[in-house]
Amino acid sequence: MAELAHCANCDKVFVKTIRNICHTCYLEEEKMFDKVYAFLRIKENRSATLQEVHEATGVPEKTIIRFVKEGRLRTAKFTNLTYPCDSCGAPITSGKLCKNCVSKIEADLEVAEREAERKAKRQKTYFLLEDDE
Repeated sequence: MAELAHCANCDKVFVKTIRNICHTCYLEEEKMFDKVYAFLRIKENRSATLQEVHEATGVPEKTIIRFVKEGRLRTAKFTNLTYPCDSCGAPITSGKLCKNCVSKIEADLEVAEREAERKAKRQKTYFLLEDDE
């Protein structure tokens, strides 16, 4: 059954299908994507950074980042098209976290797991109190 929703971009009420935005905003986003992709298809622009693409096309950086995260712009072809890590802000080309942040989280998890194992192995000692009578 159709569901009514508010467009994430313009807050207009629309019938939600597979997108979180209305048809008008979808068409506008497609125009922005076409503009970005046309810019990047030019051989000398393939090494452009996120900031350079934004300045040349006028498309907001967060929209370009979303295109990259959705896989619509492949960073294998556009190697300098990076966006900031959600944790530290280092430039990355895929995912949400850089390798350093992932490594730190993994190390922290290992420490927590070892601590949990140590606590589980710790034996509890119970004493039985007897009456001397």
